[in-house]
Amino acid sequence: MESNYRILVVDDDDDILTSARLLLKQRYAKVVTISDPQVLNHNLSKHHPDLVLLDMNFRRGVNDGREGMYWLEHIMEVSPKTQVVLMTAYGEVELAVAAIKKGAYDFVLKPWTNEKLISTLDNALRLGREQKKVEQLEQTKTSLEESLGLTPEDLVSRSSAMRQVLETIQKVSATDANILLLGENGTGKSVLAMTLHRLSHRNRNSFITVDLGALNENLFESELFGHKKGAFTDAHADKPGRFEVAHEGTIFLDEIGNLPLSLQAKLLTIIQNRKVTRLGENRERQVDVRLITATNMPIRQMVNEGSFRQDLLYRINTVEIEVPPLRQRQEDIPILAKRFLDRFSKKYHKPKLYFSEEAIDRLCDYHWPGNIRELEHAIERAVIMNEGQEIQNFGLQLEENGSLRPDDLNLESMEKHLIVKALEKYKGNISRAASELGITRAALYRRMEKHDI
Repeated sequence: MESNYRILVVDDDDDILTSARLLLKQRYAKVVTISDPQVLNHNLSKHHPDLVLLDMNFRRGVNDGREGMYWLEHIMEVSPKTQVVLMTAYGEVELAVAAIKKGAYDFVLKPWTNEKLISTLDNALRLGREQKKVEQLEQTKTSLEESLGLTPEDLVSRSSAMRQVLETIQKVSATDANILLLGENGTGKSVLAMTLHRLSHRNRNSFITVDLGALNENLFESELFGHKKGAFTDAHADKPGRFEVAHEGTIFLDEIGNLPLSLQAKLLTIIQNRKVTRLGENRERQVDVRLITATNMPIRQMVNEGSFRQDLLYRINTVEIEVPPLRQRQEDIPILAKRFLDRFSKKYHKPKLYFSEEAIDRLCDYHWPGNIRELEHAIERAVIMNEGQEIQNFGLQLEENGSLRPDDLNLESMEKHLIVKALEKYKGNISRAASELGITRAALYRRMEKHDI
């Protein structure tokens, strides 16, 4: 049985409905039959069919197929992801071809042969499944890009250092070479990894991100390689690992410098053999993935100190790309700031905002220890707090945005720093920020007024 597929059959002939139901229920999870297309809407919303097998004529003595065309267009409008296969008599083939042009997948002639009908439905369902996979991948990519702050289309640069990075990415993206991205936190390594995937021949398949720095050591093998039901206490079902999910796509291992030595050997084996074995199984599974890794740590120094395996480094850095910090690409700050301003102006329904010349100068003069991520947060905060159309220098609040100097031990500055950090963390939610700081809402309001936050 083809699991989970739902079929809706629409025909005014009870014999046709019975024959179709008896045949199709042997293969598909759910088969619903109706004789009156007037109840089509109800059945579409109730059963959410993956495919509708639709007759072209419903009134006795009428064989022009207009009703079928009408209901086809209706299905395309109210349920565009549903595949439609038409049932037609031999003399209506020309009309059926016209229906295909309007969105039907195919047609079958009545009386049908069982093999031909099943083959047509299977092909239609397979197409629908692939279309949904592509759509889900696009949604996932869009969601990830938004969470990263920049999209690959935002990767324009006036700085020579960053242009060199982008040129390298253009050269290597079409290959399957393993890429190691080096650079400080917040420089956009995740965005560059996504860009490498989107420019590659794997771009219609999965882009899977794994934050190795946040991955529990005890769950490392289960998350990356998968597990069999019963392999450990909470393994209630079989689960593929991230490498399997990324098959024929790209896997991005972020913060690889945080991986303990004991786990580096296991990762090296997978990279070398291109095979994974789920926990609790003996079976090896072939995986075809493009590997991209990133770290903000001094990885060569770690090799010299013995905290990172040299053979693993050789495996992951076929091409090594150093991503410059924002302070080394000041020419790009106005471009990036404008991109963020456009995005957050739209998000917070303030479409006419712009920077004053003094604000742009302040942005360019600032040292940005948090890099692009800090710039993004600064612009978002300015958009939220700004009351006019012009964002001025003081509206950027760069002195109190959490970028304290390491030697700044002033209590007033530290209090300001902590308050702003808490407000940023909870996106302006006073109650949650106050709770995080261990004070009451009223006390937080007093301190915000004191520091002009």
